[in-house]
Amino acid sequence: MQFGICNLSIVPLRLETSDTSELVSQVIYGETFKVLEQRKQWSKIRLAFDKYEGWIDNKQYIEITEEQYHLINSQPLKLSTDLVEFIQDKNNQLNTIVLGSQLNGLDLMQHAFEGDFCDKKNLKEEIITTAFQYLNTPYLWGGKTPFGIDCSGFTQMVYKLNGYKLLRDASQQATQGEALSFIEESEPGDLAFFDNNEGNIIHVGIIMQDNYVIHAHGQVRIDRLDHTGIYNADRRMHTHKLRVIKKII
Repeated sequence: MQFGICNLSIVPLRLETSDTSELVSQVIYGETFKVLEQRKQWSKIRLAFDKYEGWIDNKQYIEITEEQYHLINSQPLKLSTDLVEFIQDKNNQLNTIVLGSQLNGLDLMQHAFEGDFCDKKNLKEEIITTAFQYLNTPYLWGGKTPFGIDCSGFTQMVYKLNGYKLLRDASQQATQGEALSFIEESEPGDLAFFDNNEGNIIHVGIIMQDNYVIHAHGQVRIDRLDHTGIYNADRRMHTHKLRVIKKII
């Protein structure tokens, strides 16, 4: 089996082997993965962090050894904490990286980084502070960055930056944590999940104080939360139907 690391800022992870295929997620700088299948132009990969799978362009990563893969993933995650930062490569060229980029492979790639980073678990109170860094980020299906993000990418990255692991999709995240019976039992930083008419979980947001929720819908925004679901005051309507509240931390 082969292994790889993302040496670019943001790389699309696609459903099929085509540049026009659906964007299912993104691979951010420094993320490592197993290569499950390799073709002439594309590789099917499984990300180390959340085991998410998809196809990546062979030109957009570098191969590493199994030993290097396990060494990087045996260390506490070291993540960049500014919206945009720079790494310097061995040719002294600057390359941008985004919030939440993984820095454990810097030496392996011969890159230098002088910015701020986090490498430990934070208190639950920090979840909302981190969430505000993504405020007004435009919605992007499959996105995980401050330049475009989807609902579960938002919750996953916010938790990841605070040292906690969430799975990639909202339906997967809904399988984690402890279910609460009432909104009144929730705390800022807990997750609220929402379903469609068929009962499938399709949306997730982070609960704030005083019955507000921050979530990615059109953009990362703050709306009211009640027992029915999310109430959008701009549209004067409920946009999402509440299914369950989960305490992850």
